[in-house]
Amino acid sequence: MLAVSNALGVGHDLLLRMSEARRRSDELFRLISPASVYDRPIPERHRIIFYVGHLEAFDWNLLRERIFDLKSPHPELDRLFAFGIDPVGGGLPSDQPSDWPSLESVRDYVAGIRAALDQKLADGIPESSARLTDGYSAATLLNVAIEHRLMHLETLAYMLHQLPLDRKLRLANRPLAAIPPVTQEMVSIPAGQATLGLARDSETFGWDNEFQIHEVTVPAFQIDRLQVTNRQYLDFILSGGYETRAFWGDDDWSWITANAIAHPIFWKEMNGQWLYRTMFDEIPLPLDWPVYVSHAEASAYARWAGKSLPTEPEWHRAAYGVPAGSERPYPWGREAPHPALGNFDFSRWDPAPVNAFPSSASAFGVQGMLGNGWEWTSTVFAPFRGFEPFPFYPGYSADFFDGKHFVMKGGSAHTAACMLRPTFRNWFQSHYQYVYAGFRCAQR
Repeated sequence: MLAVSNALGVGHDLLLRMSEARRRSDELFRLISPASVYDRPIPERHRIIFYVGHLEAFDWNLLRERIFDLKSPHPELDRLFAFGIDPVGGGLPSDQPSDWPSLESVRDYVAGIRAALDQKLADGIPESSARLTDGYSAATLLNVAIEHRLMHLETLAYMLHQLPLDRKLRLANRPLAAIPPVTQEMVSIPAGQATLGLARDSETFGWDNEFQIHEVTVPAFQIDRLQVTNRQYLDFILSGGYETRAFWGDDDWSWITANAIAHPIFWKEMNGQWLYRTMFDEIPLPLDWPVYVSHAEASAYARWAGKSLPTEPEWHRAAYGVPAGSERPYPWGREAPHPALGNFDFSRWDPAPVNAFPSSASAFGVQGMLGNGWEWTSTVFAPFRGFEPFPFYPGYSADFFDGKHFVMKGGSAHTAACMLRPTFRNWFQSHYQYVYAGFRCAQR
């Protein structure tokens, strides 16, 4: 564990957070049997072995020369584990398990570079490194390292979810109190302003796509009080939703027909019954849980329902706006996130019913907007005015400003609390089914 007793100044709190993020990633990897580390549970992703090395290699590549004068003993491994793959990013990877180093050598690499960084980090970040030559502080780099690792905990969960059930350690979910049946309805949101993005002089850390702050005027609209459930989505399937061309865009229709897609990736039909694949079991379809689907599937459902997905500004206003015109830091108010307010920050392995957290309601009465599944919007992922890529990570956002990725807001059970800030933006391509992402519909 990273020692923090001598950490001083700008680095103390960040070192504690880094240590906790490492603990969580180490625990997640322990779920995987050694025989599975060369598996590729999601065809578009690297094999699991890549991620064993990637989390530490990212920290090492980011910090060792920018903050500390450290030379690399294994530059070839630094390069090998440097970058992941964009899902659905132009062809499937074709590497074989034999193309990768042994698990023992990767673990040795991870232990060595972690120890080298720890030796420097344990003394704290010197004040002379408070602001680096490229204009970004050492604290910013440490925040990047921490949140990068925490984001990978979620994307790794997507991968582990697809592993065969007998190839991972079984763990229990946190129990929930009795929850009444779901009653879905729409909520009216009056016209108003949505304040998107962060100011350049903000003391809050943000990724490059979160800048610059600006206001958007949002006309009045309606939005579902709760996320769309598996029960509602089953109605769409039974009504022929996947066979009806009119509900699908051209590319989306080509995708589902070419790949024979007829239901969410988490569902399975067996002997006339629908089953749901949780992290550790297959269970009868939980009808009141949020449905997890791709953007294409969410859009098709919304068309079938005579509605649409909300835009990013609409979603933001429903979550954070108040009738008087101001905004809240969280939908429920100023209270810091905790388990009674939502299914987030690694509190559960699987979803909860969409109405499980009534205390999470926004000022307009919209529930469950943080946690329990990201929520698709109709907004194409694009830069805000004044966008500047991080010079130390120029492709983080800019590589995805291609018109093919869509903004998601909110968070899932595996989203860390620090990324529940109003300005955080997530994104995926339209046909990626593996993400823990649901949606709610809007109407204008």
